Amino acid sequence: MPNLFSPLALRGLTLRNRIMMSPMCMYSADEDGQATDWHLAHYLGRAVGGVGLIVTEATAVEPRGRISANDLGLWDDAQVEPLARIVRLVHAQDAAIGVQLAHAGRKAFSPVRGHGPQQTIAPSPVPFDDGWQTPVELDRVEIDAIVDAWKAAAGRALAAGCDMVEIHGAHGYLAHQFLSPLSNRRGDEYGGPLANRMRFLLRVVAAVRQVWPADRPVFVRVSATDWATGGLTPDEVVVVAQELKASGVDLVDCSSGGTLPVGPPVLRAGYQVPFAEQIRREAGIPTAAVGLITAPELADEIVRNGRADLIALARVLLRQPYWPLDAARVLGDDIAWPRQYLRARLT
Repeated sequence: MPNLFSPLALRGLTLRNRIMMSPMCMYSADEDGQATDWHLAHYLGRAVGGVGLIVTEATAVEPRGRISANDLGLWDDAQVEPLARIVRLVHAQDAAIGVQLAHAGRKAFSPVRGHGPQQTIAPSPVPFDDGWQTPVELDRVEIDAIVDAWKAAAGRALAAGCDMVEIHGAHGYLAHQFLSPLSNRRGDEYGGPLANRMRFLLRVVAAVRQVWPADRPVFVRVSATDWATGGLTPDEVVVVAQELKASGVDLVDCSSGGTLPVGPPVLRAGYQVPFAEQIRREAGIPTAAVGLITAPELADEIVRNGRADLIALARVLLRQPYWPLDAARVLGDDIAWPRQYLRARLT
């Protein structure tokens, strides 16, 4: 029976444990979207701390797709080497690392409500909320160009040595904007029924898979519900996950919300785990569970009972960079420590 510290094989990648560092924006990139020394220290620290898979913050596939003006990007070849430097150092700690490729769409430049250096775009000209910029509706030519931008960014992630890529299809960003009927009001082949609304995401997956090696996994992060009447539902996302699996996706990273400025009715430990469990069971694809999973015992239970295959940790890793080392002690697992830190290991 697998547990939190058992390896996980996805295509040719084997993770040393089931702990994934969830993407979290650091707002610390250079103005040109390049990684900085902050990112190096941030990600290397978690690799030293025992994380099995590190996934970088949302990394924009084009400048107007940034969540903030200081987010990472992979729209230019000059952005490859600063990321590659981080990848090499993380690999030296026996951890895996990948990049979350993203486009914020109508939620770009969110700290200033979409009023950034570029005009925001979306499937439909519907602003995220009052006070937000009204985005320009994408035409077919622009859709093709953004799909190509995702493909090119995946090629740069490969050049940087990344072990996997995750396509951001959640949290109200562009791919999710196409999926949700609350933000997608198109009347063409990209709007209307679910089969049309998922077309953009499936095109992005196909484009990424064209350049991404067959022995390296592709993840997709989804929002399993919009937490709003008339929005995306878990049952619909199961159907999306089935299509993602058929398109070459290896794992679905299960989150929620973001299309509207509303959240879940109740926040509790592991509140999104049922989404990962349902998608795993009904779509037959590995999943990652995320959301207020902070106790080692809960993380281990989720894996042991087959509710998810990976545990994605976010804020707890900001508070406790060495959470995996301490979790292993709590759970009685004997895992390797960095040799430089052995003198501090508790028996």
